[in-house]
Amino acid sequence: MASTPKIQPANERHGATTAVVDQAKGTLEYAREIRRDLHTWPEIGLDLPKTRDRVLTALEGLPLDITLHKTTSGIAALLTGDKPGPTVMLRGDMDALPMPENTGLEFSSRVENAMHACGHDTHVGMLAGAARMLSERKADLPGRVLFMFQPGEEGYGGAEYMLDEGLLDVPKHADGSASPITAAYALHITSSMPAGFLGTKGGPIMASSDRLDIIITGKGGHASEPFRTLDPVPVASEIVLALQALVTRRHDIFDPTVVTITRMIAGTAYNVIPETARLEGTIRAVSAATRTKVHEGIRRVAEGIANAHDMNAEVIIELGYPVTVNDGPSADFALDVAESIVGPKQVAKFPNPVMGAEDFSYVLEKLPGAMLFLGGTPNGIDPRKAPPNHSNRVDFEEDAMTTGMALYTSLALRTLGVMLD
Repeated sequence: MASTPKIQPANERHGATTAVVDQAKGTLEYAREIRRDLHTWPEIGLDLPKTRDRVLTALEGLPLDITLHKTTSGIAALLTGDKPGPTVMLRGDMDALPMPENTGLEFSSRVENAMHACGHDTHVGMLAGAARMLSERKADLPGRVLFMFQPGEEGYGGAEYMLDEGLLDVPKHADGSASPITAAYALHITSSMPAGFLGTKGGPIMASSDRLDIIITGKGGHASEPFRTLDPVPVASEIVLALQALVTRRHDIFDPTVVTITRMIAGTAYNVIPETARLEGTIRAVSAATRTKVHEGIRRVAEGIANAHDMNAEVIIELGYPVTVNDGPSADFALDVAESIVGPKQVAKFPNPVMGAEDFSYVLEKLPGAMLFLGGTPNGIDPRKAPPNHSNRVDFEEDAMTTGMALYTSLALRTLGVMLD
């Protein structure tokens, strides 16, 4: 009987990671301090002056060529190794959310209605930590690492602004050889996975995100005489229910879509039938084909129901981020490197995409690469019960940043062909 071939462990394929992990542990306080400063003073959108200044302070003294982007607070920091070679890009987003914080942390937000509720403060801390770690290994690098500190991920398209400003235009080496970007990686922390766990998948990993606005116009009048009016309120309600049937009955469950109505706006007084009713919501899909199909279906359903009641429905769909699609080989490579760091029991190949959206999608439309998720549930809390990302009570286990920094650093080293130590 033939023997089963022995599978080489990940830490043999990529090298022992003891030194990298120890280096990350030694960088944790540096990353933690950055994270807490940003958490205390969160900024929203594309213009993040305090955040940019804090990042620049953190990068002082490192052998980086820094480009400050003009249309946003974006920062591109380029580390050039002592030997020529290609470039690998690592990204961290910097912006907060417009919401209150109720965590009770000693470093809670001091800015009214602003909170780092999606962990971007940890992303910046980890990316700056990786920049520091890789700078210490400059002599071993046959190529470059481009650190992308990006504003405006939360709905502002900051990645697209940075791409438009020439983020990917990496200059030639001093000897005239090219240094193309061959891979791009991003890491996103989540309170819904145990701290230190890592996961992703090839193909669609996050959904597209579009904004939906439906305005139903009828004829207003006295609430006691609905027969003299064209009441848009029950029509709006009918449209909401029909959209749920559209999702469950007209779309393949293995190519999912989500249509969620989050606001219903109508009326000014209890005894007045309004002339208009308005529905607002979000549309998510994990393929371009389904995205187009659901847009067409929403228009057909809303306009058809309104017409059936002798009214008019105007459907406005504002396109947001496209589907985030991981390059299959890049995702598999990243999971393999992750396994060498934390072991196979703490690495998950996701069976399905995440229905949130990301503007790293714009980067992955231009470069092979992958977005990965880092578990950040605070120690002692069940991930199933932890406040989720975007909650006013969400918190993250800061020790997990050690794993994140080790992964960022290892992905850069292995992409450039350097064995881990």
